[in-house]
Amino acid sequence: MPLGPHTPRPRPRLLGYVLAACGVALLPWLFVLATSLPAETTAAKWSAAWVGLDALEALALITTGVLAVRRHALHALTAAVAATLLIADAWFDVMTAAPGADLASALVMAAAAELPLAAVCAVAASRGHRGGTG
Repeated sequence: MPLGPHTPRPRPRLLGYVLAACGVALLPWLFVLATSLPAETTAAKWSAAWVGLDALEALALITTGVLAVRRHALHALTAAVAATLLIADAWFDVMTAAPGADLASALVMAAAAELPLAAVCAVAASRGHRGGTG
């Protein structure tokens, strides 16, 4: 529903408090998950999940690049999305890797590619949010 000229807009501070409260409310749930989920499991559609995540990363990076080239303000938002996806990818790569060569490969990819690119995206998001061009 679009906001009209007389529609009250959400107050940023109130929204901030609500979002922070939602995050705090999730903390007990983390304990439940940590103590109840199995340490190992077999996942259906494993490859589709990873291909999907990488496809979303590619889409976010391409969209960010195109918007930044066009100096569109939305590049800050897509850069934040890309950074988030890259960090999540690095985390799950490392956490789900088998010991040995798989774990070493995941750590190298995280340290050499995913996390540095996430940092670049985070800086672009921050600069764009402040009104810069990224």
